[in-house]
Amino acid sequence: MTMITSDSLSGATIGRDRETGLLGEFRAFLRQFLVRAFDPYRPELHYMRGPGPAWRAKQRAVSPAVQLMIVEIRAAKARRSPGHS
Repeated sequence: MTMITSDSLSGATIGRDRETGLLGEFRAFLRQFLVRAFDPYRPELHYMRGPGPAWRAKQRAVSPAVQLMIVEIRAAKARRSPGHS
């Protein structure tokens, strides 16, 4: 049969352990803060935020027939506008 005993710690030892605990907690907080504050990985820079230059280039590359239709539509709008007689 095993007997478990515990000895009470003196007041000086308890204070020293608590101070080390607080100091350890502060060091852990500071270390975690510095790691997060100066982390070079910024995920918001890697997510797409809309069409980019490749999409714009692809949209501009329309056939000559479509380009002619666009010119005609713009000319018709210009004729209909009230400020243009």
